[in-house]
Amino acid sequence: MKQYIKLLRPKDWIKNTFLFLPLFFSGELFILESVYHVLEGFFCFSFVASSVYILNDYRDVEDDRKHPEKKFRPIASGKVHKGVALVIGILLLMAGMGGAYFISKNFLAILLLYWILNLAYSLGLKKIAILDIFIIAVGFVLRVKAGAIIIGVPLSEWLVIMVFLLALFLGLGKRRDDVLLKLRSGAEMRQSIRGYNLDFINISSALVSAVMIVAYFMYTMSPEVIDRLGTHRLYYTCIFVLAGLFRYLQLIYIKEKSESPVKILYRDRFIQATIVLWIISFYLILYVKDITWLK
Repeated sequence: MKQYIKLLRPKDWIKNTFLFLPLFFSGELFILESVYHVLEGFFCFSFVASSVYILNDYRDVEDDRKHPEKKFRPIASGKVHKGVALVIGILLLMAGMGGAYFISKNFLAILLLYWILNLAYSLGLKKIAILDIFIIAVGFVLRVKAGAIIIGVPLSEWLVIMVFLLALFLGLGKRRDDVLLKLRSGAEMRQSIRGYNLDFINISSALVSAVMIVAYFMYTMSPEVIDRLGTHRLYYTCIFVLAGLFRYLQLIYIKEKSESPVKILYRDRFIQATIVLWIISFYLILYVKDITWLK
């Protein structure tokens, strides 16, 4: 049973928490009906995402067996038969799409677009450098858009830009991990890695992180956001965004942590602390407006 659960990659479901961003940023965090509907959407998105992961593992089984970590995945290790995995993937896809239909037809359309995009990614687009990380970034934007559609709230342009840049930044971090692995072992774990090297990734990461910081600052000071949320103090939260970003850059450039961004998020206490403090500060500013020093 452990291998079948591992097949779904539930650890990667953390990416689907982006559906909750519109709920949090809109000030509707304590409207139980909205929370319930977004939670439903979260599981629908997670099931469809897991079906995509299974398809990837099914198609990349030979390459995964060459990877020092991916070789332990259920299909690559032989602990789950390829045919059984494919059936599970189809059932997950049906469950996710079926649930989405009952939530909202617009949500279903976004989820279908996400699946088609990832299907194209799995069938060949992931072999094209730069396009591969752009597709991943668009996937995160679709998650945020889906969350907004479920509860019927507008999305700030700056929030969309910020999410896209953040996902692009994390995608570059994952490719950096692949490049370092190639330099150590000499093995190419994905074809798109031929279009990357450390210099390109380092420069691109610095560029994207700089623009992302500006985008977040612009979001917190946007007149439209200030008017809608009723506060101009969101810029206080910038300190935690900067601290978390600087810590990530420190890990990959100084401490030379060659791990995927998701693994770093699960293991690094400093980054976890900045995220928690960011959530708390945003919560206080947005939901506890009677605090004198926040007025």
